Formats: sequence, structure tokens, C-alpha cells
Amino acid sequence: MGINSEQDIEANLQIGPTSLGMVRLFIEAKGVEIPMDFEPEEAEEIAEELCAAAAQARKLAK
Repeated sequence: MGINSEQDIEANLQIGPTSLGMVRLFIEAKGVEIPMDFEPEEAEEIAEELCAAAAQARKLAK
């Protein structure tokens, strides 16, 4: 499975701060829960990567 491979899997994504000052991405799918904690600076880097990917996807969609 790669970034361009389509899958018929449903998952929920929750994003929020933890009580320890981390940013948590919490992914939940059928029978699977994945908590991923990041330092705030790491979370900002991820946000920048998401924005860059969204911009590239918009260009490809045109």
C-alpha cells in the first residue's frame, strides 16, 4: 500500500492538545486505535506539510 493506493477503509481522525502539552492525532478504525503524540513544533511542521500537499493536490485536480 502506498500514498496513491486507494483503500476501502473508514477511519476517524481527532486532533487536539493533551494535558501534557503535546498535540495528539488520534486515528480510530475498525478494531484499531492509534494515538500519535507530537511536540507543538513537530505538529506545526506537519500542518505545513498538509498545507503544501493540499496546494499540490489542487494544482493536479485542475
